[in-house]
Amino acid sequence: MGMRKVFVGLWLTVILVCWVVVPLTFAGERGSSIAVESIGMTVSDMDRSIAFYSDVLAFKPISDVEVDGPEYDQLWGIFGVRARMVRMQLGAQELELTQFLAPPDVRPIPVPSYSNDLWFQHIAIVVRDMEAAWAQLRKHHVRQISPRPQTIPISNPAAAGIKALKFRDPDGHNLELLWFPEGKGNPIWKKTGTNLFMGIDHTAMTVRSTEDSIKFYRDLLSFTVAGGTLNMGVEQEYLDSLPGARVRVTGMTTQTGTPGVEFLEYELPAAGRLMPQDSAVTDLWHWHVTVKVRDVDAVTASLCSQAMCVSKTGVALRDHAMGYAKSLFVHDPDGHGIQVVSP
Repeated sequence: MGMRKVFVGLWLTVILVCWVVVPLTFAGERGSSIAVESIGMTVSDMDRSIAFYSDVLAFKPISDVEVDGPEYDQLWGIFGVRARMVRMQLGAQELELTQFLAPPDVRPIPVPSYSNDLWFQHIAIVVRDMEAAWAQLRKHHVRQISPRPQTIPISNPAAAGIKALKFRDPDGHNLELLWFPEGKGNPIWKKTGTNLFMGIDHTAMTVRSTEDSIKFYRDLLSFTVAGGTLNMGVEQEYLDSLPGARVRVTGMTTQTGTPGVEFLEYELPAAGRLMPQDSAVTDLWHWHVTVKVRDVDAVTASLCSQAMCVSKTGVALRDHAMGYAKSLFVHDPDGHGIQVVSP
């Protein structure tokens, strides 16, 4: 569910859709200075994905490169790789799409998939007008998860009136729309303008253990716990299209705030299917969070001692085609991808 930030006096707080306001603290100068630079996913047909995100959701392509070579084999743990990578921007946030041109094996997202499966991840896109955004999805025959936008009831006053809708892109990746009434949400989402789709607020991922995930992101990557809530009720069930859904939501933030990261621990139905052990970046269920740090080498030892590091060491990318000089690819406790990068 959605994590939002709102000023209360001099304090910045986070609103977790469904449905509470909680205090936000900052990592300060603990360890590396970090930011979530982008959210990435693997796609099967780049031109189709560019058209979808551009035409339906108003993202704009800002870079389009192809990469290959032994350093990329090492980074992603795949031999003979060649990939087309397109950065798309919405507001101040970026989405990174990757199509693997070689090797040719690309596995689809399992059908059916549910939000309590541990490969589940989505991005939350803030909109200026939910009814107009929903009409845009229907105009383009987009596959919906939620039957219609769900509105937080007045029984949850801290977030009452916030609207959310979940749907899928052409490859089956999960996406969410969010709308905030007056007095709710990060002030950046209340700037005047005419753009219907405004930006990416966060990425949310399903986890087995909130405590284990907090320990990983907080202690190894200097994220800060922003707050949490327990979400249940008919709105949550219809939002997820999951009868009886009861989910523990925990928001995590970096020094730069948006986009944030959210953990979804399903108590009912209990955590579903595990991330496949042989998951690779070429699989269409692959997502990753690109985390920018001061120095990849400074965090490599601690990360690789407690996580599955695909690339084992920081990889120097001499061509800088991806926008950074060094990168390390790791998996969190549930197999979600993290790309740690430095200039």
